[in-house]
Amino acid sequence: MRAMRWLTVAIVVAATAGCAALESPVTKGQRLVGADEPAVQAQFGPPRETYPLDGGTRWLYPTKPYGQFTYAADFDASGKLVAFKQVLSSLEFAQAKIGVWTRDDVLRHFGQPVETAYFPRMDRLVWSYRFKADDVWPSLMHFYFDPAGVLQLTQITPDPLYDPDRPRLFRR
Repeated sequence: MRAMRWLTVAIVVAATAGCAALESPVTKGQRLVGADEPAVQAQFGPPRETYPLDGGTRWLYPTKPYGQFTYAADFDASGKLVAFKQVLSSLEFAQAKIGVWTRDDVLRHFGQPVETAYFPRMDRLVWSYRFKADDVWPSLMHFYFDPAGVLQLTQITPDPLYDPDRPRLFRR
C-alpha cells in the first residue's frame, strides 16, 4: 500500500513538473502584463523586431523560418506591458483591411514575412507567413500589395513544407 502511495505522489509530481515545462509563451507573457520592458526581456530575451504601435512599442518574437508562431509584446508609452499574444492566427489575420492596410500596417502587426514574391502580370508584391489555420492546419497566409503598397488581396493556402508527398532530403 505504501509503495502505491509513493508511486501516486511520484506521478503527480512528474505531471506537475511536465506542465510547468510545457507552459506556453502566451501564458508566460500574459502573466507579465503590467511589468516593464526589462522584466519582459528577462523572460523572453531581446526582441527580434520592434515597431512603433499607437504611442507605444510592439516587440516581436518570431519563430520563423519554419515556425508558425510570432509572439507580440505590446507596451504603452511608459514602457509597461499591456498585451502579449500570438499574432500569426486566423483571428489576427482577419483584422487586415483590404484597401486600407499598407505594407507598414502588415509589418507592424505580423513582422517580417517568411517569404516574398513578385507577380509581374498582376503587378503585385506578395508577403507570406507560416501559421496554423484554425490552430490546426499548416498553412501560408499571403498578403498581396499593389504598387502603392496598399493591401489588395489575402489568400490562405496549404503550406507545402508539410505536404506528405513532398520529396524529403532526409528520411528516418
